[in-house]
Amino acid sequence: MKQPRKTGTTRGFSRAATLMQGRIRSASESRGFAVSRLLTHWSEIVGEATAKVCHPVKVSYAQGGMGATLSLLTSGAQAPMLEMQKAQIREKVNACYGYNAIARIHITQTAPTGFAEGQLAFDPAPKKSQAPDPSTIHTAQEIAGDVGDDSLRLALEALGTNVLSKRNTR
Repeated sequence: MKQPRKTGTTRGFSRAATLMQGRIRSASESRGFAVSRLLTHWSEIVGEATAKVCHPVKVSYAQGGMGATLSLLTSGAQAPMLEMQKAQIREKVNACYGYNAIARIHITQTAPTGFAEGQLAFDPAPKKSQAPDPSTIHTAQEIAGDVGDDSLRLALEALGTNVLSKRNTR
């Protein structure tokens, strides 16, 4: 006799969150984070302005198990500002834990160039777009002028302007 087919909407598939939950928990616990929400929702816990200038790195516990130290990574320029906000950050983090788990906050300063080697990655500043030189635009229009299809000609003009303006800056 045939087995009855399961009635479900997943059709044998699992959510990615359920597949990764164990690995995320073990990775965060290896750094001392008993609550992985502190890592995954950092900007919601401390606020966007604070989250842009620092990241939680590690929670180290004292021998008694209470009164942990939260280590934050920031650039040297932002460290004095964070130093003044330690009490507020500690209150917000402890609210995430639900009890006074964090007793101290340790601020580590680093260069703002990349997060891979223990350095902090910041949002890059928006690029200033410069209008191309009129002679560059004219040259690109001359090069693509013989093309009959209007959309292709405009695309080639844009490409030519881009290539020629890159050459002029070098």
